[in-house]
Amino acid sequence: MTTGWGFADFDDHEGVHLFTDPASGLRAVIAIHSTKLGPAAGGVRFWHYADSDRAITDALRLSRGMSFKNAMADLPMGGGKGVVLAAKPGDVITPAQLEAFGRAVESLGGRYVTAEDVGMSEDSMKTIATVTKHVSGLPVAAGSAGGDPGPSTAMGVYLGVKAAAQRGLGATDMKGVHVAIQGVGSVGGGLARLLAKDGARLTLADVNADRAKALAEELGAATVAADAVLAIEADVVSPNALGAVLTPDSIAALRTKVVAGGANNQLETKAEGAALQERGILYAPDYVINAGGIINVGLEYLGRGDRAEVEARIARIPDRLVQVWDESDRTGAPASDVADSIALRLIGR
Repeated sequence: MTTGWGFADFDDHEGVHLFTDPASGLRAVIAIHSTKLGPAAGGVRFWHYADSDRAITDALRLSRGMSFKNAMADLPMGGGKGVVLAAKPGDVITPAQLEAFGRAVESLGGRYVTAEDVGMSEDSMKTIATVTKHVSGLPVAAGSAGGDPGPSTAMGVYLGVKAAAQRGLGATDMKGVHVAIQGVGSVGGGLARLLAKDGARLTLADVNADRAKALAEELGAATVAADAVLAIEADVVSPNALGAVLTPDSIAALRTKVVAGGANNQLETKAEGAALQERGILYAPDYVINAGGIINVGLEYLGRGDRAEVEARIARIPDRLVQVWDESDRTGAPASDVADSIALRLIGR
């Protein structure tokens, strides 16, 4: 339902902040969904949007997802998200824009903690860190928590895919299990390499077709077009690109028993969770399965634990998924709704 603010995805957010910096050309949104459990943690992405409303909507959806993700990962952190608007597709964020974004983060006084997301890097975080301490995902010493969140996210998704294959297919291992992966960047590519070691049969797709082809040649995988991968016949479909890919049309075209991937906000609307359930497709709620990255950088920011602690917490992601699936089976509610209900209880809403 659309609220008085005119954004259907506004969910009693504690704050939605719009920033401009004419000198650098920065246009940014920082959305803080909840600080009930601690500072609102969530990465910042640099992306081109068709209009500013879509950028705000993305920040609203992503920040809410971070509230739920952090709660489900048992992190003492709330949920927030930053979005920096690119002027045109293919733009690269400038050091001056990164510094301006860092000043924006600093102006919030620690209520929001930023980290790396799409279009950003460890070097981006280093630049932001010159003007604010409220940043994580910085280079760290070997064995420490923190650094690039991508490999940690990929590991959590990998463990979640294996749990989903066991639950939905009865697979005791991944040998010969056909997994179709949409998006082979840091997370999807890492997932593909881990699954290849297990002997899974892979079909890869990416908007950067050359990247998908190169990884396919490395791993002995097949490739298809990015807009076709969700509809191929596979044991597991794994969305690892951008969100809102599970729509009424794409769900109707699915030929799989399991959907489990690392992309944020995979469901176009809440109704798509029920649509997956009606088709008998097991769904791994995205903010549960993809929590590895925020576990890594969250513990870095909090100064709690080392790499061993990060890995131990990531290893518990399948347990949380099983909790969701068990409650879904018991109540008849879609897995996505069950995950939302558990997260809402955890953040006191």
